[in-house]
Amino acid sequence: MTVTPPIRRHSRTGLYVPLLIALTLLAAWTGWWFYLTHRIETGIEARAVAMRAAGWDIGHGRITTTGWPFRTRIAVAYPTVTAPDGHAISAPTLVAEANTYNPDRWVVIAPDGLVLTRPDMGKVALRGEALRMSVSHLQARFPDLRIQLDKPVFTPHPGAAPFPILRAEQLQINARPHGADGARADATTGPVDVLFRLTEARARPGGVLDGLAVQGPVGGWIETTLEGGDRLRGPAMIGDLEAWSRAGGRFTAVRGELKAGVSTATLSSDTLSADSSGRLQGTVALTADKPLPALAGLARSGVSGVDRAAAAGAATATALTGDTSAVSLPLVFRDGRTWLGPFALASAPKLF
Repeated sequence: MTVTPPIRRHSRTGLYVPLLIALTLLAAWTGWWFYLTHRIETGIEARAVAMRAAGWDIGHGRITTTGWPFRTRIAVAYPTVTAPDGHAISAPTLVAEANTYNPDRWVVIAPDGLVLTRPDMGKVALRGEALRMSVSHLQARFPDLRIQLDKPVFTPHPGAAPFPILRAEQLQINARPHGADGARADATTGPVDVLFRLTEARARPGGVLDGLAVQGPVGGWIETTLEGGDRLRGPAMIGDLEAWSRAGGRFTAVRGELKAGVSTATLSSDTLSADSSGRLQGTVALTADKPLPALAGLARSGVSGVDRAAAAGAATATALTGDTSAVSLPLVFRDGRTWLGPFALASAPKLF
């Protein structure tokens, strides 16, 4: 008689354990995602309350959060931020996104464009192929900030004053704590390095830049260090150049290169600051290549703020040197005016 051995049933515990571990991890990650998004939404509201208390006007519509499980994506409908001095920015929607596992770096985009409001000058619509801003190292005294506008187009609203440029290939603004080669050792100190770059811009017809460029392209870059630039971070100080200037803020180590049509110029200055009325003051060492076309174009411009006689005099003086290819002249901002050598060309740039 043959005895059949009993059938051994294998335990399925080994199949369930990995599944239970995966479900536990998923539940924990989902909990973290909801906790993070709630904290971010709460932080947005808290920052808005703080800025309103400091005199800012903050408004927005619905805030929605998506992106689970690996992204945190926050969309804010109809945000409007108005500074105490009347400057404002608004948009149909702003979208901010970050990795859920690293919420210290955010990318903000304006998919439907922006509207910039200038006090007493009206609104300007800004659209482009890409309007983005990235912010990282949020725990530092001043974060790393990068703004990039690809193919921006500036269109004044009906009744608004013209904008200096119509469009550009690219516009960049970078700001980060001062430090050699971007090192973050200085992240807790005051100075902030700033870079502004404009590529292949077209100036509005009849404007100052159009006159300088003789209807050619405008571009260039300027880098500087803002002493005490970290004061511009807080809710009451963001973009408040007047308070920054009164607290001793100034521009140091200014370097740059400008291009207007066929004319180019390199510039440098040890220190620039703002006077009590917000006008730039200081001296810039300017070395211009082929400056005569730019000065002659400025003299022919129809802008009321430009002293065309002074510009014509500067052009004549340049021609009389006998070397119109390269000229070194001091560009001086004083008494609210911009001086090229002995010639007062126009009002000094107004910072606030």
